[in-house]
Amino acid sequence: MFLPGCFFVFVLVALSSTTISPRGKPRSVLGSQPMSDLIHRIETLLAERFGEPFRADAAPAGLDELARMAAHRVCRRYEARDVAPDLVRLLCACALSAPTKSDLQQSDILIIRDKGKRHAIGALLPEMPWLIDAPVFIIVLGNGRRTPQIAEMRGKPFPNDHLDLFFNATVDAAIVLAGLVQAAEAVGLGCCPISMIRDHAQTIAEMFGLPEKIVPVAGLTLGWPAEEGALSPRLPLSVTVHEERYAETELAANIDAYDRRRAEIRPYRRQRDTERFGVARFYGWSEDKARQYATPQRADFGAFVRRQGFSLD
Repeated sequence: MFLPGCFFVFVLVALSSTTISPRGKPRSVLGSQPMSDLIHRIETLLAERFGEPFRADAAPAGLDELARMAAHRVCRRYEARDVAPDLVRLLCACALSAPTKSDLQQSDILIIRDKGKRHAIGALLPEMPWLIDAPVFIIVLGNGRRTPQIAEMRGKPFPNDHLDLFFNATVDAAIVLAGLVQAAEAVGLGCCPISMIRDHAQTIAEMFGLPEKIVPVAGLTLGWPAEEGALSPRLPLSVTVHEERYAETELAANIDAYDRRRAEIRPYRRQRDTERFGVARFYGWSEDKARQYATPQRADFGAFVRRQGFSLD
């Protein structure tokens, strides 16, 4: 669902340093775990997630942060406990410290605490009650507005009102979203990205007064976890990581193997659209995704983006 390789929050780098225990054994600062324990934890988590071995001792530093990233879980149940505004502001600053295209800084963060507003959003997405239960809901925005505004302020032409303006803003927003997730998990919070707000992009835009060239990219629930979420298996790196040139070697076999491995760890509890497609003897990830996207989704999103003033040429 979200861009791989974007999980950077540079302000937190110091957390990955090491120290020496009284007995002279290297230990991590965070949690005072022995380095060997962190290495084992990372390797175990990644083997479970990807179904293949990894060498965590290949990392020269940063094992604390790698362990957090490897352990990422979506959180959909939250304690009835507030997240302090100063902490949310800190997390936003860390997320916005992430890379941005040409230093254009084309992403904004909308923080929503008001219960009535969160109920209004929740009414659009009744299948996601955790959106209301979480003490904080965030919408990450792609901002293609500020750069043309700056051009006008400085009396300069802006001949770049085309698809790249929209693309840059949404990529910046995706990077910031990833940074928010990493920053939140670093302090012990749980979160759940919600791309389905784009199913109701026009309503969200009107609800929060989004002006021209501002689009909602994704929502994010934020709170203290009431339970640990499940580890979600991912496709093997043989499918998603390429060296020197793109390749799709044995894609069908690799997808089938992933389906089988994932079914052993996290089998689907229901099958989509059985009236249309019947009940499959084996129902894996690829069957679920094929059924999910056999129905048109967000067919009006392009029209919404154009109404927001973006040119997609």
